[in-house]
Amino acid sequence: MRPLLLYVALAIAYTGAATLADGVSPQEARQLRDEVRDMFYHAFNGYMEHAFPLDELRPLSCKGEDSLGGYALTLIDSLDTLALLGDRENFSSAVEWVSRNVQFNIDKTVSVFETTIRILGGLLSAHLIASDYVTGMKVQNYNNELLHLAEDLALRMLPAFDTPTGIPFGSVNLRHGVDENESKITSTAGGGTLTLEFGVLGRLTNNTIFERVTKNAVRGIWARRSKIDLVGAHINVFSGEWTQKDAGIGTSIDSFYEYLLKAYLLFGDEEYLFMFQEAYKAAMRYLHHDPWYVEVNMNSAATVWPLFNSLQAFWPGLQVLAGDIDPAIRTHAAFFSVWKKYGFTPEGFNLATLSVQNGQRSYPLRPELIESTYWLYKATRDSRYLEVGRDMLASLQYGAKCPCGYCHISDVESHKQDDHMESFFLAETVKYLWLLFDLAVDSDNIVESGPYKYIFSTEGHFLPATPEISLANEHCSYIGAFCKGDERGSYEISSNIRDSKDRNGTQKVEFDASLIAKSLDLVGATSFVKGNCVGLTHAQKFGISYFEEKEDQSTVEGKEIRTELEEKTEIGDDNTVENENPGKLSDGETSEEKDEEFLKISQFVIKGDNKNVNQEAQTTHDDS
Repeated sequence: MRPLLLYVALAIAYTGAATLADGVSPQEARQLRDEVRDMFYHAFNGYMEHAFPLDELRPLSCKGEDSLGGYALTLIDSLDTLALLGDRENFSSAVEWVSRNVQFNIDKTVSVFETTIRILGGLLSAHLIASDYVTGMKVQNYNNELLHLAEDLALRMLPAFDTPTGIPFGSVNLRHGVDENESKITSTAGGGTLTLEFGVLGRLTNNTIFERVTKNAVRGIWARRSKIDLVGAHINVFSGEWTQKDAGIGTSIDSFYEYLLKAYLLFGDEEYLFMFQEAYKAAMRYLHHDPWYVEVNMNSAATVWPLFNSLQAFWPGLQVLAGDIDPAIRTHAAFFSVWKKYGFTPEGFNLATLSVQNGQRSYPLRPELIESTYWLYKATRDSRYLEVGRDMLASLQYGAKCPCGYCHISDVESHKQDDHMESFFLAETVKYLWLLFDLAVDSDNIVESGPYKYIFSTEGHFLPATPEISLANEHCSYIGAFCKGDERGSYEISSNIRDSKDRNGTQKVEFDASLIAKSLDLVGATSFVKGNCVGLTHAQKFGISYFEEKEDQSTVEGKEIRTELEEKTEIGDDNTVENENPGKLSDGETSEEKDEEFLKISQFVIKGDNKNVNQEAQTTHDDS
């Protein structure tokens, strides 16, 4: 039977009532939830009155702008949030308008990544709600119009995948395909965060091409990982060469990790699980300096950028889904200490200087820290996360609210507002905040109490684990079935196949069996028995190898640097974690002192690995 990964959050959703924070009474939790609902409608109504059908709202000037493709982006991105709030009237009317008026036969060049996660994901999530009676939100006379739109859109993006590596171009023209002058450089996240949306579409339409091209894109990236199982930030989709070799969990890479795990959870494909396990172990070994994460050279693991960027804040939530709760708690507390320091998280926070990174001073209403807060509360029911949510809500209300919606914060220190509101504010930020407080009240919503379990896309669109989606490719096969033909499988990149132990000299580490056993309530789990090849490693079974690159000088030096850093980190672990419960304040310790402690931890991290950080960051940054 295929191995099961701990999915704590979803299982906990069906346990008893939540314990509220000492400072948050049941009545206040309900009021906070209602306040978030009002927040959504202040922004949504502002968009509909002043910007619709343009893509996004300019909330200060109360005007609209086309930012992606000119097809009512914010409305499509908000569809499943309307359903989550139980707003049948607005949801039905929005579905009907999109069905009649949106079309993609337009001469516009769009981002494959953004169009996939915002538009394709929004259409699919809304279709699955509108077409199913058991969701309680079925739209009368709906006849799969959103699904047809989604299929048309995906077909128009398929030319982007026509590359030697299988990794797609970053942009595509919806009428003419890929422009001959289109850049051959794309980000790891851009090429590896398409599997959920395209996979769901493929299973709903019985067109396997959608799932195949996105899976090949992931394989193309993973095959070019370094010997220590790290991936860089940008890659040439024709040559497969890394043009930026900085490895991290934030900008340009973040959702690559996210979709490895979530594709397994939704589709039950073990290949994604194998890749996630290897990638996660490498990230925790080379990027994690408890409780922070840094960027390192993908080949040598030498630190090149001691920076917390706001996109890293999704990571604790992902760790909850992976069942690795303790480091998630510590990292979330460290990230939230930055929010409390400024009232928002800046795009970049320098861990060497403990200050906002120049040029990265803004907060564009990002949802990642709120998302992780929701998942940690769902997994632990720890009262602190309700108080965190309350603080975040207060920051948004007092710092970001503007006449027609909510504004970007251009500087987290001055709280100066910028006249822009991304569609993801309604698709994710408000959604996760509302779910947090609703979880503390009664959890009577489609996600927590509905007929299915859901996987959230990286844009916050919830995709149900229905039999049509999660069991589409399940079948019974005999032991040895995977061994037929070439032992490397049908997908062959290189004849140089090696086990991860051979590549990096470390013993393979499996997830704790006791944790895995708790995942019996996992989405997409099936009682069918799948065959396996005795004696073959996962890499051989799936035919996943990697392309070797010529080692640069920093690779040799990095081994010595890494050994020294690990010794210092071990000392640091003894100094920084005093309580068995990392989130609990010691006697007499104030929250402000705790915040300062988390910020000071970063000084230790940098001290051990970046004695000349300003010079090293420039010389080690590898843009080939």
